[in-house]
Amino acid sequence: MFGRWREKRTHAGRVGPLSAAVMPPGAGVLTCRVLDPVNEPVRNAELAISDVMGREVVSGGTDPFGSFVATVPVGEYRLAVSAEGYTPYRATATVGDGGHASIGEVTLQVAQPPALPDPGDWEIEPTHSSIAFTARHIGLARVHGRFNTFAGVLRIADAMEQSAMHVVIDAASIDTNVQMRDDHLRSGDFLDVHRFPTLEFYSDRFVHKGGVRWAVTGALTLHGVTRTVTLDVEYLGIGNGMEGETRAACRAVTELHRDDFTVSWQTMLARGIAVVGPSIEIALDIQIVPKS
Repeated sequence: MFGRWREKRTHAGRVGPLSAAVMPPGAGVLTCRVLDPVNEPVRNAELAISDVMGREVVSGGTDPFGSFVATVPVGEYRLAVSAEGYTPYRATATVGDGGHASIGEVTLQVAQPPALPDPGDWEIEPTHSSIAFTARHIGLARVHGRFNTFAGVLRIADAMEQSAMHVVIDAASIDTNVQMRDDHLRSGDFLDVHRFPTLEFYSDRFVHKGGVRWAVTGALTLHGVTRTVTLDVEYLGIGNGMEGETRAACRAVTELHRDDFTVSWQTMLARGIAVVGPSIEIALDIQIVPKS
């Protein structure tokens, strides 16, 4: 169900403090205020305003009072309001020349979180999963890459917070779509895959942060060094694959600092080697299936 629309119709005309606002010709102001079920403002709710063709015109977030204001060209618009832990809300509005169209106070309803996987052993399904990274090349644009070979198992407990996971990544499978760069990343300057053929992550700490958000904290071993890493996880729920098999999905992100794993970028810069920057963003898109 969509949230409750307190004001049933759009109000046109110059009203309140916006009446003194100077607007470009052919434009008007569109506003709304987003509240939770106990009438508290929802800050940082996301609003996307699209035209009747579905093309996004403007987007942004609500302020600490739950308010959103945008100046848009005259026309008809569709609004989509979303916030973590709430059911999305949609409405339409018409903005006149020099006018003020208000959606009023929108009350978002708390969303039912998706069902968790059944207790038992699950494994990562590599065909529909990815482990990618982004790093900034010194003096140049960002470098995007991925690891093509990895495996992982999860033991889902009756209480999700007591679950555990173990992921193993083949270091030599690093792929940035540039052979010379990939060979350098596999060398002793970076991953040193002959000495350290795998990256491994183990966790037995799952913390629910509310809604679909989880924090998974564990030990990452990279380049022969083990450090504590926390994944910021968005759980996407359970579905069925092409063959009807049950699968669950999530997305996760974290940031690594290469100096933490003794991959010394300062030393390579001193030697005149152009390298990626000291921090690397990791993005995982994972699907799991019951272990056979």
